[in-house]
This record gives sequence, C-alpha cells and structure tokens, in this order.
Amino acid sequence: MRTTGTAISLNVADPAASAGFVSAHFGFTEQMSADGFVSLTHPDAGLNLIYLRTGLSTFKPARIAGAAGDGLLVVFVVADIDTEYARLQAAGAPIVTTIETEEWGERYFQTTDPNGIVYQLVQWVD
Repeated sequence: MRTTGTAISLNVADPAASAGFVSAHFGFTEQMSADGFVSLTHPDAGLNLIYLRTGLSTFKPARIAGAAGDGLLVVFVVADIDTEYARLQAAGAPIVTTIETEEWGERYFQTTDPNGIVYQLVQWVD
C-alpha cells in the first residue's frame, strides 16, 4: 500500500468551533470547507483533521454517523509538555486533566474543544 496522506474525521455538532479551536491552539490551518465540513492541515503533523457536522446525509456508513467523542483522544506528541501546558493555560483553553506522568514514561495533559473532543498532549520521558 502506498499511503499519500493521513486524516482523522470526527463528527461534531459544530465543525467550525472545533476547527477554530485547533487552529487557535495547535497551529492547524483550513485546507478546505463546505457546509457542515472543515478539513484542516498542519505543517509538522503529517495529519489532516476533518470535522463533519453530525447528521450529514453524505456520511457513510449511516449506522456510525453519531457524534464522535466517547473514548476518543486526539493525541499530539510534543517536545516540551510544560511549555505547552503554560501556553494553553494562558490562552484560556480548558484544561481537563493537569499534567500527569504514567509509570511507562508518558507525561501528558488534556484539553477539550467546544464540542467536547479531548486533545491529549504527550511528552515521552525516561
């Protein structure tokens, strides 16, 4: 398989709100949009984030067209977790989990967007 891109698509009530959140706080930029659809790209992440308005008739398969979020984490690995934590706190992003360190070396915190999507920032430590 020759993969030419990677994206994650999330169903949310308000695609523009989620797109605005990741643009403002994580450096994503809009690649394209239409009614009920926003696709974002990031110069460093190698990942597109796509937000679809819940209930779009074009979503397939229809049986999984509900809202995203239950058990879902969008994870970004960063070089300096403390700097990112301070930056997002200062910007007023809602912090839902303060910095924690797991025994296997994952140091992380979580924030959430206006649609309830949880974004986890991670730094791997020894």
